Amino acid sequence: MQFFGASAESNPSPLAPAGTGTGLLGNNTFMIYFFNRNGECLLYREWHRPLKTLESHQDHKLMFGLLFSLKSFTTKLDPISAEKGSLGVPLLPGQGCSFHCFCTNTYKLSFMESPSGIKIILVTHPKCGDLRESLRYIYNIYVDYVMKNPLYAPGTAIKCELFNTKLDQYIRTIV
Repeated sequence: MQFFGASAESNPSPLAPAGTGTGLLGNNTFMIYFFNRNGECLLYREWHRPLKTLESHQDHKLMFGLLFSLKSFTTKLDPISAEKGSLGVPLLPGQGCSFHCFCTNTYKLSFMESPSGIKIILVTHPKCGDLRESLRYIYNIYVDYVMKNPLYAPGTAIKCELFNTKLDQYIRTIV
């Protein structure tokens, strides 16, 4: 089954900068978050995060709060849409201006929200290219190995080893 125009069998071309890695798994991919529409972290994985600054629960709350604020802020600043809404009011998936990524001197945060409200955040090296196709591919892995799993209860933490294996395999291709 295809979502967002990609299938789990097709593999987008690697997007990470050549020559910036040391060959380690996820050297250019630092971490990934999956949130449901209520802000609950369903999955957090890290591959290359040399410095941990917060407890995981605080980190998850800050990340979701950042995304909530950025999405609301970009909608408010949208020069095209007449419907601005109120700053801080939750938007439904697909509403408002699309926020895809931002970059600092040390990392790039790429974001995708599915029609069902699943938010995927991928934190990578700042020189990585556009990761929208990679996020769509990761979402398709999620659908194939988590949502289609009869043992998975939607809205609960993702604890599927096959999904983790497929995610690790794919992360290796975007290094």
